Amino acid sequence: MDTPFFLCYIFFMGQPKLFRIIDKAVFDYNLIEENDSILIGVSGGKDSTALVHYLSHRLVQHREKFSFTAVHIATDISPPLSFELLSLFKSWNVEVKTITISVLDRLKEGRKMNCWWCSTQRRTELNNFAIEHGFNKIALGHHLDDMLETLLMNALSKGELSTMPPRLTYDKYPVTIIRPLILCDEKTIIAHSKEYQFSSLTCTCSYQDNSARKDARSKLNDLTGGSYNTKMKLVQALKNIKTEYLP
Repeated sequence: MDTPFFLCYIFFMGQPKLFRIIDKAVFDYNLIEENDSILIGVSGGKDSTALVHYLSHRLVQHREKFSFTAVHIATDISPPLSFELLSLFKSWNVEVKTITISVLDRLKEGRKMNCWWCSTQRRTELNNFAIEHGFNKIALGHHLDDMLETLLMNALSKGELSTMPPRLTYDKYPVTIIRPLILCDEKTIIAHSKEYQFSSLTCTCSYQDNSARKDARSKLNDLTGGSYNTKMKLVQALKNIKTEYLP
């Protein structure tokens, strides 16, 4: 075994398990590139917190030259980021910029608040901020289970085969969406948050009522038995489509 390979192996194995999985996604889908300016949406939940942890760790490794800024879109239906969480970000040398909006005021008359509407409004703010300040990428905290749940939701409710791609470049805007957690299952993210002691610091919206996603989550668990390897088989199937054997 030559020295460069050995040193690379030691470096890789010294990484937390979650970071090794993210590294694979970053490499496979070319998510972080030289001179990238990345905007990361911080919700206050474990997923985006784990993503901030990873990016702050990768930044000091100087594997490529890039920068990132964390932005929290505060709403009138979600709790603010806790002091403890902001202190944790500061220990990672990450300052969080907060933009406050009212998603309730934007709700059309006769419509009921739901996760999709709130997430659309927050995404719009991230897009606008990214374009205004010259970011070329927006990093979101969607993970493997999110992607596969969306796959089931779209197939069973819309009758279409589509989901969250790891990398998506907008046609109309000079911004690319990246999802570095796309190969990480929720179980691994939870374990990481506990190991690095931020599981109790994170928070999510108390207004959540997304029965469709909860139903898809249950179906995904029934389908895979919670097995990471089985979930990855579904991902592989999405990249290995035999159109000649489809209707």
